[in-house]
Amino acid sequence: MITQLKNLLLNNTDKAEDKIDGLIFDFRNRFGLFAPLQIVPYRSYGTPERLYVTGRVLADKNVSGPEENHNVWDNLWNMYKRFDSDEVPNAELIINFDNVAHEVVTDEEGYFTLNLKPEKPLELQDIWHQVEIKLKNAPVNFSGEIKTQAEVLVPPPDAEYGIISDIDDTVIMTGATSMLATARNVFFHNARTRLPFAGVSAFYKSLQLGRNGKRNNPFFYVSSSPWNTYDLLRDFLDLNEIPAGPILLRDLGIDNNKFIKSDHLSHKMKEIENILITYPKLSFVLVGDSGQEDARIYEEVVKRHPGRILAIYIRDVKVAERSEIVVKISEGLKEQKVEMLLIENTVNAAEHAAKTGLIFTETIPDIKTEKAQDKGELPGKEEPSVTDPV
Repeated sequence: MITQLKNLLLNNTDKAEDKIDGLIFDFRNRFGLFAPLQIVPYRSYGTPERLYVTGRVLADKNVSGPEENHNVWDNLWNMYKRFDSDEVPNAELIINFDNVAHEVVTDEEGYFTLNLKPEKPLELQDIWHQVEIKLKNAPVNFSGEIKTQAEVLVPPPDAEYGIISDIDDTVIMTGATSMLATARNVFFHNARTRLPFAGVSAFYKSLQLGRNGKRNNPFFYVSSSPWNTYDLLRDFLDLNEIPAGPILLRDLGIDNNKFIKSDHLSHKMKEIENILITYPKLSFVLVGDSGQEDARIYEEVVKRHPGRILAIYIRDVKVAERSEIVVKISEGLKEQKVEMLLIENTVNAAEHAAKTGLIFTETIPDIKTEKAQDKGELPGKEEPSVTDPV
């Protein structure tokens, strides 16, 4: 009975949300508030036989790029514009790849997805592949040619392993265990002023390099942050020279499958499952933090995909009860012969990765140096280098 009432309430709420969205869309369209339009492509992934192309069509709110001299109000204003998004439903797009055109239409939230099948399997000369996206038609007025390029990652056959990483409190300092700290870090800062965890760039580069020296191990970032923050997270990774990879986020809304109603565990589990299913011959390293449910999620991944996970690194956010959960789960995973380490910093993880043959031992000094520089203990910041033979 309770479940039926809940479903009835959600259905009515969904209908009310759709009605409101329609009224807002008509109002904004009537007064020309959608101009100009933009296509926002999301970094995605695929195989030589399939490319997953995804993104969104929105009104261009002119969110300014991250600057060090932006003050709190600049950052708050940009964040407001990100969340006050004007989506364009039923927009028709032409997606071109290898001189073949494919058409796709955006959904009610402005999102589009296309499972593109190339005419012939890809030649994997590069890990990234460019796909052109062009706006053909839209239910709102627009002028000029609107097009962009989407980036799709396809791991090469000689990749040693993939890396699936959380973002908040794993790569970037967020303070997700405190709502106040999270709000301060997310809303008062930008991609240039937010801080990475010390040494994370050098450590992730060492994982990308692996042991074959080709720097072609693919990264995938799975986060519970909303898609509205995509540009901020993408810019943060790029500015801090953290290996690029698909960024898989959540939608905002009150539907059962959206951000406000969906839980952290089910979203991340679904995205990780899709990655492992897409690359059945690739093993993975998992990186997360103890602040939310990463340890439980990764435990379930190990159970569902025995033999696929090489190591799990969980950053300790220094909350005693959360740390205890990680330790307990790590004990249980020993039966699966998978090590889950609760780590204080990237050097701890790098030393274990070197010991188990995931990275070169010679990269550890670079990671230690970057960690010290990030913490302000040393001046400057140099590009990590590896010169030892493969």
